[in-house]
Amino acid sequence: MRAVVYDGAGDASVVHVRDEPRPVPVAGQVRVRVRASALNRADVLQRAGRYPPPAGAPQHIPGLEFAGEIDLLGCNESPWRVGDRVLGLADGGAHAEYLCVPWSHCAAIPAALTFIEAAAVPEAFITAHDALVTQGGLGEGSRAIVTACGSGVGTAGVQLARALRAVAFGTSRTAAKLERARALGLDAGVTIGDDPAALSAAVRDWSGGTGADVAMDLLGGAYAGACLQAMAPRGRVIVVGLLAGAELPLSLGLLLSRRLTIRGTVLRSRSVTEKANAVAAFVRDVVPLFEAGKVKPVVHSVRPFAEIRAAHAAMEAGEPFGKLVLAW
Repeated sequence: MRAVVYDGAGDASVVHVRDEPRPVPVAGQVRVRVRASALNRADVLQRAGRYPPPAGAPQHIPGLEFAGEIDLLGCNESPWRVGDRVLGLADGGAHAEYLCVPWSHCAAIPAALTFIEAAAVPEAFITAHDALVTQGGLGEGSRAIVTACGSGVGTAGVQLARALRAVAFGTSRTAAKLERARALGLDAGVTIGDDPAALSAAVRDWSGGTGADVAMDLLGGAYAGACLQAMAPRGRVIVVGLLAGAELPLSLGLLLSRRLTIRGTVLRSRSVTEKANAVAAFVRDVVPLFEAGKVKPVVHSVRPFAEIRAAHAAMEAGEPFGKLVLAW
């Protein structure tokens, strides 16, 4: 099979497409003929040597999400059949023509979605739903902050807020991405340059001084601190990414006085069961929203896997609004 491989850590010159052995599923797994995947920031960080894959995952083939067809069953207990169209999550290895994953990490592709569209769904919507709803308690009438609202997870979070009759306040480094996010349901937002503290003041104005109920922070660092400052009493800040830094000066007095919660979350390193639970919650709560047309994949562009180096360059330049999809 053809696969994207990393020959060590470094810049895009370590990325190649070459032939690799086709994997064989073991008990509890299915093999998927991958039609499309998407590039994530984690793939770029892994290439740079800053985000190693978990034990047991493919160590040199990246890729965290997929859309394709069931090709081979590794056991009889799976509810899937050969030929079923599925999307799902992987610990790695999804940037290849074939991929073996636990059957419980797959979900049926909604009938209206193409493979290209479906490839833009798993990491974005499962992450956003898990962070905002399962952990953050987002519901009707909630006020949410979504940092980096033009990213794949950010665009999913904005749409979920609208679908659940909540309202979302977003951040971006460009006014153009904020405006595009408004079309997805963003209520208001602010462009952030080098001063994330502007977020807390903008949210206080937006909320009439009340603050937000939940924040999905995709950046970390000072952004997480600004989200905490912008919270209403009993607010929840869910930190999903650390692109802006892993350190945060934290005021425990603020946490105590407002009874705030701050949590870190990640999907990739969860156990098989934990990840299966996240997928099941997505199937229960989010798939019906796709079927009703209340949320949709946001595809920035589609590239063949042969252009994987150019895709990495686009990701590092911050170009995508939504997901950058790769197809065989």
